[in-house]
Amino acid sequence: MTDHLTVATWNINSVRLRMPIVEKLILDEGPDIICLQETKCPDGNFPFAPLRKLGYEHIAINGQKGYHGVATISRRPFLSQEKIDYCAKGDSRHVCVDVDFAGSRFSLHNFYVPAGGDEPDPEINDKFAHKLAFLDEMGERFASLEGSQMIVGDLNIAPYEHDVWSHKKLLKVVSHTPRECELLEAVRAAGGLTDVMRNFVPPEEKLYTWWSYRAKDWSAADKGRRLDHVWTSPDVAAAATRMEVLRAARGWEKPSDHAPVLTRLQA
Repeated sequence: MTDHLTVATWNINSVRLRMPIVEKLILDEGPDIICLQETKCPDGNFPFAPLRKLGYEHIAINGQKGYHGVATISRRPFLSQEKIDYCAKGDSRHVCVDVDFAGSRFSLHNFYVPAGGDEPDPEINDKFAHKLAFLDEMGERFASLEGSQMIVGDLNIAPYEHDVWSHKKLLKVVSHTPRECELLEAVRAAGGLTDVMRNFVPPEEKLYTWWSYRAKDWSAADKGRRLDHVWTSPDVAAAATRMEVLRAARGWEKPSDHAPVLTRLQA
């Protein structure tokens, strides 16, 4: 039994390519659990050995070759683990583990929501149609959630005005269109979940987790979006004592275009 837990979530954009910065996160921050997205790695090729050497002996993966993929790695044992398919596509986008937190069972969901392509019109863009259908199915599942819950991951939507560098300029850009933003909020509401990141950083303040590779100087331009999220049931939100977007990681050697988000829970 433990009375504290630190969870990191990070779209790593290829776990094998970026193992050095995963190791840096572990050595610098030492989170109890790390939820990775876009691992781009089939289960048989996942880098178990270096992670276990660093003390992360418990690993739940849902991977596929070259695309998508999620992995939850932990110092703490899992009480159970489950892979869940969405939209009957066979994509590796969700893994759920149950862990002990202060003597109670705690469900941790690791998600990678489809990006949705470039055109925000489901009639002409199958990828956007898939994204909307995926979110609808998430909402249906979340409506039946019970007990202590934590949902983390790259949800590929920046729902609030100050989750993007320019609300006006991005209203017609996939990830910040009104349709997506409203649907994501409906998904969160269906589960009765709290946006923990915005408990720590008020909605009127800018908050980003992603900066495009296209920017010559991503930090100076600072044209970011908050695509990565931490949602919890109200009891877990009440236990959150720290939230940090590790912005510096975006500048590490061979970085992901996402920064890790760390959340600390204290019973």
